[in-house]
Amino acid sequence: MILGDLGAEILKIEKPGIGDDSRKWGPPFIKGTQESTYFLSVNRNKKSICINLKKGKDIIYELAKKSDILVENYIPGKLRQMGLGYEDISKVAPHLIYCSLTGYGYEGPYANRPGYDVIAASVGGLLHITGPKNGSPCKVGVAVTDIATGLYAHGAIITALYQRIKTNKGQWIQCNLLATQVASLINIGSNYINANKEAVRWGSEHESIVPYEAFPTKDGYMTVGAGNNAQFFELLKRMQLIELFDNDKFKHNTDRVKNRDELLQILRREFKKKSNKEWAVIFHGSSFPFGPINTLGQVFEDPHVKHTKMVQEMEHSTGEKIKVVGPPVTYSYASNKVRLAPPMLGQHTYEILKNILNYSDTKIQMLKETEVVQ
Repeated sequence: MILGDLGAEILKIEKPGIGDDSRKWGPPFIKGTQESTYFLSVNRNKKSICINLKKGKDIIYELAKKSDILVENYIPGKLRQMGLGYEDISKVAPHLIYCSLTGYGYEGPYANRPGYDVIAASVGGLLHITGPKNGSPCKVGVAVTDIATGLYAHGAIITALYQRIKTNKGQWIQCNLLATQVASLINIGSNYINANKEAVRWGSEHESIVPYEAFPTKDGYMTVGAGNNAQFFELLKRMQLIELFDNDKFKHNTDRVKNRDELLQILRREFKKKSNKEWAVIFHGSSFPFGPINTLGQVFEDPHVKHTKMVQEMEHSTGEKIKVVGPPVTYSYASNKVRLAPPMLGQHTYEILKNILNYSDTKIQMLKETEVVQ
């Protein structure tokens, strides 16, 4: 989708009659259809073509010859069995960048396991460190391991395209959910592998920075972080608790981490005295970061989100108006925008076969009748 926003023509190869599983991941669905809003969220700027991979291998070969990138997310070895693995495709399209997205990679004891975000997040430790302090593990509210793997893949694909300019060769990129998740442990992972420090759940608190959490207020929660002594001093000044800064137990972050329970008890008591709106006024213009925990309604009504036009409206092929969250990155002159609504299943099969592969109407009709395409 990111490459599509940047202008690439994306051909989404789907199974005839069924398509991408996420089309049915609902409710909610688009009004009057069985197309899920989940599918809408990640499939803009793509064209859908339905091909039976067992019968239509040659069509994939021909598309590969005319394409720059192939992205697939089958269990390792599955496409090879159909003659569509990297080794097979690279023979007919040596320039192609072939990107495989899997649960656990092509090697190791878990290689043949199916991979879903929450499983990789479990095995990779994310659920162990997410959730209430001393409480049960929780999954993150969105599929962050999936998203991060896609982002790693996007960077790898762009890098491979750049390398191809110099080498004239394509290559095989392998990204997997578990590797992404382990890499995403960042400082928590470093704590263990370098200091043998096992992680615990902290809720919204931070293990190494105090204060850095969501504080209950009179009408919600306000998240505040003080990453250095100057920010902590200003926080205390604005909260009219400046006397705490003279306390040796709170002077430096190391001291604050050591004495977190005592300090946080004072701050939490104070935060409960005012509403989010009142604290926002008091903290306005501060050097330390702060923000309320918003509901989805508040997120999309937020003046900054609205000003940056993150939400864009477009017309779906059903005639319904739909909304999508647009690309978050801006460029000084490159195009990065929503161009096409998410496709209906097989919406572009004829167009792709006709205009890209130059198939005749007779050939396309024959492929449909023999159930090679839909």
